[in-house]
Amino acid sequence: MLDLDATTKRSAFEAIADCLEKRDSLDAQQIVASLAEREELGSTGLGRGVAIPHARVEGLSHAVAIFARLALPIAFDAPDGKPVSDMLVLLVPPQPTDHHLQVLALVAEMFCDANFRDALRSADDGESVWRLFADWSPS
Repeated sequence: MLDLDATTKRSAFEAIADCLEKRDSLDAQQIVASLAEREELGSTGLGRGVAIPHARVEGLSHAVAIFARLALPIAFDAPDGKPVSDMLVLLVPPQPTDHHLQVLALVAEMFCDANFRDALRSADDGESVWRLFADWSPS
């Protein structure tokens, strides 16, 4: 999702959940509730304008992810205090696995790469964004 028009975490989660409901037949209300519940434990903002909101969702059999670039950055309680403009939302099945943690660690590593962040912010279509994630390797 590029140029997502949202002014709060909640409105971003709602727009993303609506997209996932249409794309993957998931329950949008459950997604928003799960993401909001996870945020109550602590912000998933990493700093440098990025966040990795994630949550366990009943009924999922495999992980689902979606990238969203916001039209305007929003407050996210990130450690550096900067607003967030780029999010990778990760939804996983309710059963805990190491795979979920490995994916989160990999995405965090990607977002720590300044060249990756710059390329991601310059990408102007979904295919380019997908390609950046698919082709990324540690520097």
